[in-house]
Amino acid sequence: MVIYLKLLLTAIFWGGTFVAGRSLAQHVGPFSAAFFRFAVASLFLVFITWKVEGKLALLKKGQLLPVFLLGLTGVFFYNVFFFKGLKLIEAGRAAIIIANNPILIALLSAAIFKERLNGVKATGIFISVIGAILAISKGDLRVILHGNLGWGEVYIFLCVASWVAFSLLGKAVMSGLSPLASVTYSSLTGTILLFIPAYGEGLANCIHYSITDWWNIFYLGFFGTVLGFVWFYEGIKKIGPTKAGLFINFVPISAILMAFFFLDEPLTFSLLVGALLVTTGVYLTNRP
Repeated sequence: MVIYLKLLLTAIFWGGTFVAGRSLAQHVGPFSAAFFRFAVASLFLVFITWKVEGKLALLKKGQLLPVFLLGLTGVFFYNVFFFKGLKLIEAGRAAIIIANNPILIALLSAAIFKERLNGVKATGIFISVIGAILAISKGDLRVILHGNLGWGEVYIFLCVASWVAFSLLGKAVMSGLSPLASVTYSSLTGTILLFIPAYGEGLANCIHYSITDWWNIFYLGFFGTVLGFVWFYEGIKKIGPTKAGLFINFVPISAILMAFFFLDEPLTFSLLVGALLVTTGVYLTNRP
């Protein structure tokens, strides 16, 4: 029973990252926000990895490039685009776009790794895409047909592409490292890569950040990254990846609800129907 509660809280934490990210992006530059998020996350991840595994395994020569690429895609690019996008569009709409990560991963896994894509999964992909289009266009398909999407949507799409690349790289090239060690090294690498552009952006201005900004940074680093990751993998270990993965479907829903309560974002019909379709599609795509 406890593990199910942890997985539900993980989905809520991940939904909350869109609210915290949207709030933080209005006051802090994307490179600085991403740097501080993963500086916080890296500190906790190193400590947790050391405590759980007894040490942080040394990287072998063949693992250096894969770890660098994981940090570049899953931390550096993903988070820069994440904060750039959330500065421009609502948290709820961004959450629905990013909820299609499993859909693209399933499509590319079928193309690259020859994983079977049956009729149910194909139906799920179609339903999820329709839901995303409905939410992105706010119910007016002419917005997409006429190419009237803004930079906010473009950044969030690039965010999705970065995460898909991160997921496929991890699946293809990582070996000899536990999931916890892999994400720890990815976090450390991404933090190092983010430092120079964050410094150039005005990292020293952090002394002027508000208490709310620092809370959002801590939330994103600890609750949204570290605790969410640890609890999710604990769930995979105890009840299996299929059951644990179902809880991810609650992420866009929790993001939309929290954006409504904390950011006063409207609960429009197109947004709610889009979220329902995306959630249904992701479920069908990832069911056994």
